[in-house]
Amino acid sequence: EPADARHAARGGRPRMSARLVVADDDAGVRALLGAALAAYTVLPAARGDEALALIRRERPDLAVLDVQMPGLDGLAVARALAADPATAAIPVVLCSGAGPAVAAAAGRAGGVVAFLPKPFELRELLGTVARALGAPPPPGPWSGRPEWVA
Repeated sequence: EPADARHAARGGRPRMSARLVVADDDAGVRALLGAALAAYTVLPAARGDEALALIRRERPDLAVLDVQMPGLDGLAVARALAADPATAAIPVVLCSGAGPAVAAAAGRAGGVVAFLPKPFELRELLGTVARALGAPPPPGPWSGRPEWVA
């Protein structure tokens, strides 16, 4: 089912006011991702269990999750979301520097629409998020020059 249909089925808001849960245990990375994704409403989380509770409560349009986090890792959060009919339609983007084995596991996790290996360029993140939401990437200072997230 396309992202647009899932978005509309959840009573989604206009694309640029889409709500994203962004979870990473590194405060600096969370701040950078929040700034890069400022065209959206960003709901931050520092732990996997915190992200899962936030997603279940807020029903965002998309979740961007680091794989390696305390509490629950991003893969466990994605699996929990996919197993719950109330959250199964929420697309998940996983990010990790852990390597190919994690990327392969991410590809098998329900609800995961993309995997970004760290480090990645912020424009790659913006394009991935926009595709997952079924919209063009928002304009911003990262659209032309490379910026790395480690």
